[in-house]
Amino acid sequence: MKKILEQIVLDNSVKSYLFVALAIFIGLLLKRVISKYIARLLFRFVGKAGKSVARESFLELVVEPLDYFLILLIAIISLDKLTYPSVLNITVYRVSLRQLIDALADGVVIIVFIWLVRRLIDFVALILEEKANFTSDQTDNQLIIFFKDFFKAIVVIIGVLMIIRFSFNKDISSVLTGLSIVGAAIALATRESMENLIASFIIFFDKPFTVGDLVKVNGFSGTVEKIGLRSTRIRTLEKTFISVPNKQMVDTIVDNISLRTQRKVELKVEIDINASSQSIADLLAVIKEKLVLPFVQNPQVHLVDTGKNAHVISLEYFGSMDETMDQFLNHREKIYLMVIASIEENKLQLAGASTDIVIKENKLNY
Repeated sequence: MKKILEQIVLDNSVKSYLFVALAIFIGLLLKRVISKYIARLLFRFVGKAGKSVARESFLELVVEPLDYFLILLIAIISLDKLTYPSVLNITVYRVSLRQLIDALADGVVIIVFIWLVRRLIDFVALILEEKANFTSDQTDNQLIIFFKDFFKAIVVIIGVLMIIRFSFNKDISSVLTGLSIVGAAIALATRESMENLIASFIIFFDKPFTVGDLVKVNGFSGTVEKIGLRSTRIRTLEKTFISVPNKQMVDTIVDNISLRTQRKVELKVEIDINASSQSIADLLAVIKEKLVLPFVQNPQVHLVDTGKNAHVISLEYFGSMDETMDQFLNHREKIYLMVIASIEENKLQLAGASTDIVIKENKLNY
């Protein structure tokens, strides 16, 4: 038995292979226990700021990447104790197989570590969202979503730089110098994307609208559901989902309907041209008297135009934004019916209500 354990296979004893396999096997068995224990320790520090967030939510986010990170770390440390077999010392294009394996292992560990950090960012954002929900202002929720995506993008960039440094053994300073030149060229090529990114910061700090606002832009009306790094997502009144580049949201006129203090109602009525001036004056007086209602603000009723076809009466008033849309529509309908009834009571007719057709007979002389 001892001879078998001391037997050399690929420059390593069977005993060494068994120890490495045992370490990896124990790591596989205990990875979930260890990862949950580490996750609970992390929750003690991170979770203090968000006591309302359940620990299970944190564990669901963190435990899985911790599992992969721990088993990869144990496997790499264990395999590093073995002597690299000389028979596998193959070089292809001045890169040895061992260097390739080491670079691949470092890259995988970094990727899993970045995955873990991104999950931590998600949890921090979850805590902040829970706190932001207690405030009536939606700006906090908007900033949390934006900066969550922003920091996750930054973490990915850092991860790429770490892979360049540890997997390819490149000096990051020289890489950053080269990237600055390449970045300038890319910035010129992707000028529109950079403009959208800058516009997203303008939206967040200038706050022309926030998530949840009802806006009208480029002929579309809808509710803002998300403001991203490149575009703003809007759920239209037709329940479709559109993405508008942030640059357009900054450069074009955006009507923030949610910030309106009142709803305006306009109605133009064309009275038959044969109506007398006294009957029109009486009609105006009746309408003005009937417009004294709790839901009618700043009513204006005037004769605004006259001509050979009709006398035009303009009715304008404002409704309160405290009303629901159904209440507003019902009140507007009541006003319209009141105007029609007033016209009937004063025995007036709308322009074009009666049309006389006259047929003229042309006599032909032969």
